[in-house]
Amino acid sequence: QVKELVLDNCRSDDGKIVGLSSDFENLEFLSMININLLSVSNLPKLNKLRKLELSDNRISGGLEVLAERTPNLTHLNLSGNKIKDINTLEPLKKLPNLHSLDLFNCEVTMLINYRESVFTLLPQLTYLDGFDADDQEAPDSDPEADGDGLEDDYENGEDDLDEEVIDDEDDDLEGEEEEDGVDDEEEDEEEDGEDDEEDEADDDLPRGEKRKRNLEDEGEEDAEEEEDDEDD
Repeated sequence: QVKELVLDNCRSDDGKIVGLSSDFENLEFLSMININLLSVSNLPKLNKLRKLELSDNRISGGLEVLAERTPNLTHLNLSGNKIKDINTLEPLKKLPNLHSLDLFNCEVTMLINYRESVFTLLPQLTYLDGFDADDQEAPDSDPEADGDGLEDDYENGEDDLDEEVIDDEDDDLEGEEEEDGVDDEEEDEEEDGEDDEEDEADDDLPRGEKRKRNLEDEGEEDAEEEEDDEDD
C-alpha cells in the first residue's frame, strides 16, 4: 500500500537498488537522490509511478527502460547526472504523460539551443528545468510555501481588528448618550421633586394658616403695585 518512497543518500550496491521490487505496485512517488546510481536498468515495473527523482547520480543513458517500467511518469528529475547529448533523451518520447523534466547541472544544458532542441524533441513536455517554452515559471505546487496564505490571514486579521475598533467606538458613544439621558432625567426628577415638596408642605398646613399665608402673599403683591402707582 506504499505510495511514496524516499531512498535519498542510501548508497546503492554496485549501482543497483537493493530491496526495491515490483511489490511496490502502488508506488506513485520515488526519490533516489545521491545514491551513486549508474543506470535505471534495475528499476522494477511500477505502473502507477508518477514522479521519479534521480538527481545527483551517475546516469549517462539507458533511459529507454523508463518507458517500459514506468509508463505513466509525469515528472522526471535527472539533475546532476552525466547526460551530455540531446539524443540521450530521445527514449523519453515514449512517455506520453511526461510534462516536467529537470536537467540542471547536466552537460547537455551547455549546448547551443538546448531548450529549443529539447522542446522540439519532446513535444509532450510543458516544463523544462522549471520553465515552459515561453520562459514562464512553473507554478508552485504548495501555495503556502510563498506565504500567500499568511498574508491573507494577516490582512483578514487587520480587517477584523478595524471592525472591532469601530464597534467599540460606537458602543462608547451609545454609552455616553445613555449616561447623558440618565443625567437629564435625574435632574428633571429632582426639580419636580422640589416643587412637589413645596406643594406637600402647603397641603400640610391647616386651612386657616394656608389661607392666611395666601392672603399675606397677595398683600405683598398689592403693596408692590401701590408703590409703583405712587412713583408714577
